[in-house]
Amino acid sequence: MVREYSTQRHLPPLESGDRLTRPEFERRYAAAPHIKKAELIEGIVYVASPLRHEQHGKPHSRVITWLGVYQSLTPGVDLSVEPTVRLDLDNEPQPDAVLFIEPDAGGQTRLSSDGYIEGSPELIVEIAASSVAIDRGSKKQVYRRNGVLEYVIWQSYENQIEWFCLVDGDYQLVSPGADGIIRSQVFPGLWLAVEALLNNQMVRVLEVMQAGLK
Repeated sequence: MVREYSTQRHLPPLESGDRLTRPEFERRYAAAPHIKKAELIEGIVYVASPLRHEQHGKPHSRVITWLGVYQSLTPGVDLSVEPTVRLDLDNEPQPDAVLFIEPDAGGQTRLSSDGYIEGSPELIVEIAASSVAIDRGSKKQVYRRNGVLEYVIWQSYENQIEWFCLVDGDYQLVSPGADGIIRSQVFPGLWLAVEALLNNQMVRVLEVMQAGLK
């Protein structure tokens, strides 16, 4: 989020629980350089708590490694880390990771004139620690309604991953195959060795993903 310091200082502070329009949310967020992550979900502001290494930073880094290697090997696909995403007038999340098909390749998103993602990325990943109720509740419904095709939630305290695929307007839970691998329905070759990711066996994670691309 671009911060504008000089003209915005008179605005009220941005606080969790505020009910705002998206333009007002963006104005207050831009005027709050001390806030590192804030989201607007169903018109309600959520300011993120400080992030712990074991519960958030570490699993987040594994997800970005997995998706980053996939993106580097797959033309027409882009990856963004904690971007502001303008979904609709009441929802502007900042997901932990988004993987999306580039607009020129037929993707659902576009870049605004001021550089933000608009529309629904094809895949969103959230690391859910203290935010698990939001990620599995209102945010999941927002993503479903806006047509996010795949939604992955890593519940770090439970150390489990849920992968949802949008089917006929509803999210269906995708289970690993007999080999323990989940295969994306949207991104060809995006395979995930679930237990390997959960147990920080990143060599195995990348081997499986690369096998999917062969």
